Amino acid sequence: MKSLLLALCAALVLGGCANSGTGPIPPKTVDNVDLKRYQGKWFELARLPMFFQRDCAQSEAHYNLRPDGSVGVLNRCMTLEGEWQEASGSATPQVPGKTDKLWVEFDNWFSKLLLGAIKGDYWVLYVSADYQTALVGNPDRKYLWILSRTPSVPAWQRESLLAKARQQGYDTNRLIWRVADKDMAVNKQ
Repeated sequence: MKSLLLALCAALVLGGCANSGTGPIPPKTVDNVDLKRYQGKWFELARLPMFFQRDCAQSEAHYNLRPDGSVGVLNRCMTLEGEWQEASGSATPQVPGKTDKLWVEFDNWFSKLLLGAIKGDYWVLYVSADYQTALVGNPDRKYLWILSRTPSVPAWQRESLLAKARQQGYDTNRLIWRVADKDMAVNKQ
């Protein structure tokens, strides 16, 4: 009985130290992102809920590589009422020379008020070899975007992207999907 109690105590102590102070293991990013190939227009196929996109029915991101190595960001969102909303900013590598984890900072009153203190994690979790689809998230898994160069993808590709997101620990049941163009036309009437 005494040895069972000792084994149980040892298991509890060792279990408590297994992830001592580090929290959950962050998602794995790609090794390298070719920002020249990554730039351009991306359609958001799906996203986890977030306050700033609460009214978005269709979203897209436009990235352009700047001479200083930063990336210009223009996010556009169309509401169900057919109105465009935009936010612009820039992205910079979190670690110089590494392009898989970026800081994104938007040019808005909130960011200006706090003078650069508001930066969002933009971690590229997956990008296809042809740079046609991508998964982007953040380390605490609160945010996830499934991106494509086209407004829709075949079902097999969608399922593959969802599987990759689930493997990284993201809750894909909470995803908000892009409203189809035909449904946008119905909502405008």
